[in-house]
Amino acid sequence: MKIDWDRRTCARKGHVTYAPDDPRLRVRLHVRTALGDAWRCLRCGDFALGEPHGSGPAGDAPLVPRGKVLRDLFVLRFLAVERAVRGVFIVLVAVAVWRFSNSRDAVRRLFDEYLDVFRPVFRHFHYDLDHSPVVGSVQKVFGYRHSTLVLVAALLLAYALIELIEAVGLWYAKRWAEYLTVVATAAFLPLEIYELTEHVSGVKIATLVLNILAVLYIALTKRLFGLRGGRRRFEEERHSASLMEVAESAGVPALP
Repeated sequence: MKIDWDRRTCARKGHVTYAPDDPRLRVRLHVRTALGDAWRCLRCGDFALGEPHGSGPAGDAPLVPRGKVLRDLFVLRFLAVERAVRGVFIVLVAVAVWRFSNSRDAVRRLFDEYLDVFRPVFRHFHYDLDHSPVVGSVQKVFGYRHSTLVLVAALLLAYALIELIEAVGLWYAKRWAEYLTVVATAAFLPLEIYELTEHVSGVKIATLVLNILAVLYIALTKRLFGLRGGRRRFEEERHSASLMEVAESAGVPALP
């Protein structure tokens, strides 16, 4: 089923109406009904009862996202939520690493005690904990110096901050956030590919695919780095859209 992004958004946020000074456009946007005046919504095209939200020259009509723009905004906000969740998770990991660095000896003793308790249980099921890759990895971490763990925690916090900044910027569809997202995501793609060569998992594959699609989608649809005409073409589209909003909603052919 095709999604009507215009009516979907109006149902959530309400209609956006405008009364242009041009009588030729005004008469097409305004009707009188038995219940009072009604103005045509600049987003979905339906008529809404009540006074218009604004008035003035047609060129000053608000730039209302419609159709494909609304779909793009939905995608950006989906990516913003994903970045925000990832950022919060990385913050929690960074805090855990920092706390571990300050109480490493106590954690090691606790780990060794539990290992002694569970070793006979796992041996009963023919599993040798002393040669387990997971146990080996944990014991390897215990060998890291305090300064190394603090540095890891700091780097994780810096990465989380980037993710959270991306999330806020993408939610509000800021162009600088689109650049930041493409650059930061692309920079980590080689690392994600390397991790797949070490160990393949469904989560890693899904994350890699999502990040590649995000980079391509944002770079192409937003015309970043000179793609598809670059910023000049992007600004031309925005400018033409702001001039055509009232005309298109009124059914009047827009001037070139």
